[in-house]
This record gives sequence, structure tokens and C-alpha cells, in this order.
Amino acid sequence: MLTAHDLMTEDPKTIPMNATLRRAIGLLQTLDVRHLPVVDEEGALVGMLSDRDVRGLAFPDVLGPSHIGTIQTALESPVSSVMSSDVISVDVEADAAEIVDLMLDHKIGAVPVLDADGSLVGIVSYMDILREIPLDEGDSDEMATNRARPASR
Repeated sequence: MLTAHDLMTEDPKTIPMNATLRRAIGLLQTLDVRHLPVVDEEGALVGMLSDRDVRGLAFPDVLGPSHIGTIQTALESPVSSVMSSDVISVDVEADAAEIVDLMLDHKIGAVPVLDADGSLVGIVSYMDILREIPLDEGDSDEMATNRARPASR
């Protein structure tokens, strides 16, 4: 049985809740990740920031130059203004199936992993889970065939 401990990325990069969205977006891009745990001054987990949370900043740019100031103002806003503060987390012994169920039920792509003291020790993303799905050659060949086959109507 795979657990959060087996799947997680240990010691994930975090961002302070008072950091700017500009800094957060830079971290998301630099680290090539889609989720950042958000922490308070003491390092306690207070939220999660995903690329989906900041995606809305791109839409005013499409509307024209009159919205550029709005975007610049938004980029200087604190992470806490757009983060998800209702954090769904798991403990290190959580079963992989439980993690998948949480992700599907809550439509989230990652969950922070907390130790017994409530400290952040890792993060499990859907990519971490997908990497662990066992596929043998027969499964891979069958999947490729199914993808190539036109859908029936």
C-alpha cells in the first residue's frame, strides 16, 4: 500500500502569506510547479496557492492596455488575497487511494502532507501519483491502441 510518505515531495518550497503575487508567480515558474504551500510568520501552513488561483490575472491583459495598471496592482497584492485558505491536507500515513479521493472530491491537484505535530513535511501532487501507477508493456500497448481508435458515437 502506497502512502503519502511514499509519494510526497519532501520539504516543498513554501511562500509567506504576505509575499506578493509577483513573487509567487516567479516561484511557480522557476520551480516549474503548480502548487505552493502558503505559511504564516511562524511557518505554519495557512493556505495553498495554485497556478489556477493566479490564472485570472491574465484575463485583463486580453481586454486591452487600460487594464495594465490593474494587473500591476494585482501583482503587488499579497498571496493571502488569492490563496485557498480552506486547506485539505493529509498525514504521512494517508493511503494513496484516500489522497486520490480527496483530490477528486475537492477538485484539487495537490495536498500538503503534515506530520503528527501538524508541521508541513511534504506535498503530494497528481503528478506524483501518476508517476507511481504501474503500467506494464501490455497496458501501454493497449492504451496506445485505444487512443488511436476513433470514438464511437
